[in-house]
Amino acid sequence: MSITIPIEAIEIDPGNRISIHNVSWQDFENILTELGEKRNTRVAYYKGTLEIMSPLALHERPHRIIADIVKAILNMQDRDWEDFGSTTLKLPIIAGVEPDTCFYIQNAALVRGCTNMDLSIYPPPDLSIESDVTSKTALDAYEALGVPEVWIYSNSKLKVYIFDRTAERNRYIEINSSPTFPNVPIIELIPKLVNQAISLGTSRMLRSLKSEL
Repeated sequence: MSITIPIEAIEIDPGNRISIHNVSWQDFENILTELGEKRNTRVAYYKGTLEIMSPLALHERPHRIIADIVKAILNMQDRDWEDFGSTTLKLPIIAGVEPDTCFYIQNAALVRGCTNMDLSIYPPPDLSIESDVTSKTALDAYEALGVPEVWIYSNSKLKVYIFDRTAERNRYIEINSSPTFPNVPIIELIPKLVNQAISLGTSRMLRSLKSEL
C-alpha cells in the first residue's frame, strides 16, 4: 500500500533536511509548484533524489553578506554582474538546485533581459555561493549543470571549488584562490569581512572595504 502525503504537510525544523528517493522529474516540478516562491526552504534534485533543506537564520545572513561583498568588489573593479539570487537552476530530467545566491559575471551580458531562467538558452551562473555544508545531492546537481565556480562558507571558513572538466568524470576540486577574483585574497578576506559585518554592521564593513581596496 502506498501512502501519499501532501508536500505542504511535511515540516522541516530549521537546520535540518530530508531526502526523498525515487522522485520523478515531473514529481519534482510538481513539488516546486506546491512549495511556491515565498518559502524558507531550498531544494536540490539529482537523478531521482530530492532534498529539501530548511536553513537556520544564522546560516542565511552570511551568504547575503557575501553577496554584498562580491557586488562591492565587482563595482570597484568596474565589472558587470547580474545577481540571480536563489533562482531555481534546472537541467530537465537530471538535476535541479536552488543556490543560496548566484551571479553571472563573465556571462553577465548574456542574461540581460532574462526573466525566466532556462539553461537550454542561457549558460549556468559563473559563481554560486552556499552557506553551511552543501549536500552531496546539491553538489551532484551543480556538477550536472556545470557551474564553473562554487563557494561554500561554513564555520567561518570559505572554500572555493572549480568545475574540473579534465578529469575522467567531471567533478569539483578545491583550490586556494578564486578564478573570478584572481588578484584578491578571497579565502582570507571573506571570513574576515563577514565577521566585521556581523559585529560592526554591513554598511560600515562595506565602507571600510572600499577604502581598503
